[in-house]
Amino acid sequence: MEQILRSLTGFALRLHFAALLSVGLYFGGLSVSALAAPPKPVVDAVGFDAKVKPILKNTCAGCHNQTMASGGVNLLPYLDAATVFEDRASWEKIARKIETGEMPPKGVPRPPQAQMAALLNFLRGEFDRADAAVPPDPGRVTAKRLNRNEYRNTIRDLLAVDFRAEKDFPTDDSGYGFDNIADILTVSPVLMEKYLNAAETIASRAMGADPLPKKPLEVTCDLKTATLRRLDYSTVEASHRVDFDGEYTVRFGFPGQRGADAKAVKMAFFMDGQLLDSMDVETKPSQLVYFNPFSDGEMRVYLPEGDHVFRAAFLNDDFVQTFTKDKDAYSDKKNKYIGSITFIGPFPAKVEKASRKKILICDPATGQACKTEVAGLMKFVAMAKAQGQSTEQGIQLALEAMLVSPEFLFRIERDPNSTDPTSVHRLSDVELATRLSYFLWSSMPDDQLLGLAESNKLHEPSVLDAQVKRMMTDKKAASFGENFAGQWLEVRNLDSITPDPQKFPAWTPELKELLRTETRLFFQYILTENRPVSEFIDAKYTFLNEPLAKFYGIEGVKGPDFHKVDLTNDQRGGVLTQGSVLAVSSYPSRTSPTIRGKYVLNNVLGAPPQPPPPDVPLLDDSKVGSDVSLRKQLEAHRANPACASCHNKMDVLGFGLENYDAIGKWRTMDGKFPIEPGGTMPNGKSFQTAAEMRTVLLDSMPQVSRNLTEKIMTYALGRGVQPYDSRALEGINKALAADGYRFQTLIYEVVRSLPFQSRRGELATRNDNGRAKETAKK
Repeated sequence: MEQILRSLTGFALRLHFAALLSVGLYFGGLSVSALAAPPKPVVDAVGFDAKVKPILKNTCAGCHNQTMASGGVNLLPYLDAATVFEDRASWEKIARKIETGEMPPKGVPRPPQAQMAALLNFLRGEFDRADAAVPPDPGRVTAKRLNRNEYRNTIRDLLAVDFRAEKDFPTDDSGYGFDNIADILTVSPVLMEKYLNAAETIASRAMGADPLPKKPLEVTCDLKTATLRRLDYSTVEASHRVDFDGEYTVRFGFPGQRGADAKAVKMAFFMDGQLLDSMDVETKPSQLVYFNPFSDGEMRVYLPEGDHVFRAAFLNDDFVQTFTKDKDAYSDKKNKYIGSITFIGPFPAKVEKASRKKILICDPATGQACKTEVAGLMKFVAMAKAQGQSTEQGIQLALEAMLVSPEFLFRIERDPNSTDPTSVHRLSDVELATRLSYFLWSSMPDDQLLGLAESNKLHEPSVLDAQVKRMMTDKKAASFGENFAGQWLEVRNLDSITPDPQKFPAWTPELKELLRTETRLFFQYILTENRPVSEFIDAKYTFLNEPLAKFYGIEGVKGPDFHKVDLTNDQRGGVLTQGSVLAVSSYPSRTSPTIRGKYVLNNVLGAPPQPPPPDVPLLDDSKVGSDVSLRKQLEAHRANPACASCHNKMDVLGFGLENYDAIGKWRTMDGKFPIEPGGTMPNGKSFQTAAEMRTVLLDSMPQVSRNLTEKIMTYALGRGVQPYDSRALEGINKALAADGYRFQTLIYEVVRSLPFQSRRGELATRNDNGRAKETAKK
């Protein structure tokens, strides 16, 4: 019985932690304030008449009036100063179009820059004054379901089980550009069924109470079937799913032979970058008789369940440096190389599963709390034994119950006055820890973060900053790059694009992963090294290995491992010239200046164009590069006034990237026509090359910064930014600019902000039966 109690108590503690993560605790003593009824602000009419009205009347109203409402916009009502506060959203849009140079459009006389700056300064000043006149509003986030990535990471950290949620669960819906938006993450009947199946699978793997297969499984990855990837002449790599924790025999096949005086080489075997074991491999001719020269070797290693990347490599193998052609390097008579890796197992392991160590951690003798938690779980053991199962299978059943509990599947933050929208309160420290960990790690808080939260110290500024610093440099912060950057930069879409193999034979699964890795490492470097946000636009370095460097035409990079490489010319620089971004912003058969221009407007400048009108004719792809250049075709397309307003600002940015083909390779010709990347931006600034375009974009750093701040705030909160967030966003942008746009400053300021650390009640209405119901404020 004591062993039962010890096991169940261990589970209960982890269940307790999971409940803390998903439900949170409301600690007494939190400061609660009320949102007073906002006073009606009054616009500075004198300033408006002097700085705004003349430009609006003399420059803008000529095209935006009752009879000629260009773009469907009539600005005559906005000659009234009161509209600055009455319709702030429209004035924000006006200010942004002026700030980006989109308005006044090309061909319309532009007022002097000093007058335009005075207009913008007046509007920003009035917005700040209006914000200061009302109490801050942190908004609120509805109950938030774990998305697939969060579920997988939480299971990994809670139970040390690698569960492929992205393989088994339906795709999560997205909103505001991200798949962690609370209002979007619903639970369908199909997903609920998947949760039930997953709980059974995960609990079984965690406890290991179910027997291993009676007969060992055997899986071979080899060069012939392309399940083994060649990284260079001495190194191969394979992605392989290990279905059970246990010991495995790993057998290596070595085709070929070298000369009679060839030296033995040392082969190392890695899993996910970690060395597992090594062995010596003889390379000179053997005495064995085969149709073709061949030898093998094997090692016994412990492999944990999950998806892994395995790599085998001959270390310091100088012999292969003599080869310049693949046909020689993979000739059985000239070389010995690694041709296959075979996994045989599982066999019972001599070490305890890591997941069991996570579960069986509590001894009832340690205190009453442990016994109390166990009491509610004994029924699972009784249920299992009643069905003829073991005690451990009863614990497994308890795990299943935890994993389908709403307290695990949802993150719920408590409100002291949940139906009072004027009641603002600080999050409990455990709720703050949960927000922070799912922001930076897409997973549950670790013991250190939870410990500070439970002792009610995490909200202290110095303590919170220290934790943010620690978490940004932790290896789990890679999830921030994969999930935030993967969606912001759209590199997740690499898995869904299919470039034409006839036009782009260089596109392979291996190249796709190389491009993805470059962007991931680049983003992670900017984060961990606290580099300026401007380097997303233009950086004098990137991360390459030898195969990707060859694809880019960059010399001097050796080996299969990625490392930081200084760029010596201006062909590349920043994310816009990385193959991952260029590939996801192209058609399968050709580049698209329109798609790429829209990409820059959306993801870099935060100025998305209007949706295209219906029935827009497509370009004739068969003529591009042969009968007429793509630029000429699009110029004819822009002749239509209905298309020109958006294409004039999209296409100029897209043509700035035309030197890169549809998979990101540098070129100077499109078919038989030379590439012409130059153009003039709506604000009048011109460029002739991709490098010059990046310089022009750097002049828009305030706009780039504001867009990135909104993206990260959206991702961090799990909701779209709203007008009441403007004050917090403006404060973050000012702090970011003052520190030279350092990326970590942006992270710190988001975490310190009111919307991140506080929330309020929801507006409550009554239905016909008089029952309160919550309505989401959008």
